[in-house]
Amino acid sequence: MFKTLAAALGVALTVGASTVAQAATITGAGATFPAPVYAKWAESYKASTGTALNYQAIGSGGGIKQINAKTVDFGASDKPLKPEDQEKNGLTQFPTVMGGVVPVMNLEGFKPGQIKLTGTQLADIYRGVIKRWDDPLLQLTNKGLAMPHLPITVVHRSDGSGTTFLFTSYLAMKAPHWASDVGASDSVNWPTGLGGKGNDGVAAMVKQTPGAIGYVEYAYAKQNNLTYALMQNKAGKFVAPTAPAFAAAAAGADWSKAPGFYLLLLDQPGANSWPITGATFILMHKEQANPAAGAEVLKFFDWAYKNGDAAAQQLDYVPMPASVKTLIRKAWSQQIKAGGKAVYASR
Repeated sequence: MFKTLAAALGVALTVGASTVAQAATITGAGATFPAPVYAKWAESYKASTGTALNYQAIGSGGGIKQINAKTVDFGASDKPLKPEDQEKNGLTQFPTVMGGVVPVMNLEGFKPGQIKLTGTQLADIYRGVIKRWDDPLLQLTNKGLAMPHLPITVVHRSDGSGTTFLFTSYLAMKAPHWASDVGASDSVNWPTGLGGKGNDGVAAMVKQTPGAIGYVEYAYAKQNNLTYALMQNKAGKFVAPTAPAFAAAAAGADWSKAPGFYLLLLDQPGANSWPITGATFILMHKEQANPAAGAEVLKFFDWAYKNGDAAAQQLDYVPMPASVKTLIRKAWSQQIKAGGKAVYASR
């Protein structure tokens, strides 16, 4: 496993840069949420095939812009595009892995999972209504815990972010004031707080700011040794962010009834479900101007579906079920074409 997240991202960039003259290079850009697993896959794929991946973790908003501009072979986003938006831009999307968005804090002396939060409390913190860690509202769910009399510094994403989309969509589900005053999107008008670029930027800012709270994909919390909160789920249970909890949230997902693979996994039922769970997606043009490049992208993700589950699980992502991978491959053969011919050939 990578020692630091920076190392993980570095592998992805180095893999692409070191083989430009030697073999095919796949280019992609977008979400930071899946960057650690894409980097791990890229390392193994290059060793296996000689083909490199140059992936720029610039945020989901940037990934959507770059694929629409046709400057990369694929875009990546944790905010799934609705079927009508895919159609309008000539795109198709498919999920790669699932994971969890996690509230992380910088509170000296507190261990991961000691503090409990509800969705409503989290929304009030991010609205600037709850300003200190010993606020009476937080004491309600943390009875017997000596909460510090410390100001809360809110940290959020400064870039267009699918992680933000998942986070704000969840807050909108749990708090009417958030839904009406702020809303849910990959970029919102934050009522308070400091901005960090990417999951890694938020993690770094939380780590260096006493009293801070932020939200990151779980791999970033784990690799930065950040303290996380237990979250109250739909069943009323306070649960820890773990791969089994993410899998529990995804257990009832019926991807076969999700047109364009548009599906959210937020606030799902089940005693063990993590409430801020989501899939991350790849975006490609249906009509490939460069069939060879499109074929290389699909070869890479086909390989990852066959060989990458262990690496994903090692980084606490949840692989897609085999039945969903079959649906995805069928969609590739039907939707991604060049000159009327399918780019993907089943292997």
